[in-house]
Amino acid sequence: MHKYLLLLVLVFGFQVAQAQDVNTNSTVTTRSDSTTTVKSPPASAISPTINSANSDLCTVGVAGAVQTQILGLSAGSTVRDLNCERLKLSKTLYDMGMKVAAVSTLCQDRRVFDAMMMAGTPCPYDGTIGPEAKAAWKANEELQPERNAKSKEISNETKTLFGGAGILTLLLLLLH
Repeated sequence: MHKYLLLLVLVFGFQVAQAQDVNTNSTVTTRSDSTTTVKSPPASAISPTINSANSDLCTVGVAGAVQTQILGLSAGSTVRDLNCERLKLSKTLYDMGMKVAAVSTLCQDRRVFDAMMMAGTPCPYDGTIGPEAKAAWKANEELQPERNAKSKEISNETKTLFGGAGILTLLLLLLH
């Protein structure tokens, strides 16, 4: 009985839907006249080139440029690497057979000075080496390299930093 009831529901419960044929034609025509006008030149700030390809130099080149619609600025500088210079001087002295002078040059760096003292081989003092040099350094501690070398004048790195900050501030003021 359930089978017949289900069959009747399936046969008479659904109706057939038919779609009508619809044709739509449309034509879209677009006409446009446009003009492009460039009112300002493109940004063209070019930073100066600083050649640091020679590995025998103890300098690092720093350069940069900024361009706005109003103003373009570029700057460049070199920064000396004093530790590199000390190493090159020491190597040159050693190659010329002046071993004590080469070690003395390296001992101008407080880290090397401390390492030599800790190793039991103090830095040369006025031509003396070994225990005599150690006693001389103990007696004249004011002549030892400074622990925190503070320069009394403004370093090149600080000048570059302040210069860059000033340029950035000027550009920010121009943009607002």
